[in-house]
Amino acid sequence: MEIKEIPLDQIRRPLPRQNDPEKVKQLMDSIAEQGLREPIDVLEVDGKYYGFSGCHRYEAHQRLGKETIKCRVRKATRAVLQKHLA
Repeated sequence: MEIKEIPLDQIRRPLPRQNDPEKVKQLMDSIAEQGLREPIDVLEVDGKYYGFSGCHRYEAHQRLGKETIKCRVRKATRAVLQKHLA
């Protein structure tokens, strides 16, 4: 797996999630002070990025106006992507 900064607008989040506003606020404070300590996990399929976890960290970055987020990237096939969508 590779760790890299990916623009938020290039990460597709196909599954809707409900975020805890208090957790997002705490993460925003932590990220603003210390940066992101734990990258989010994304799948790279055919050059496109898909995020299924790290939704609170992702939203905190959005609210802070960050353009990129540190990601742990795992290359995957369309079949693996379909399993995540099932």
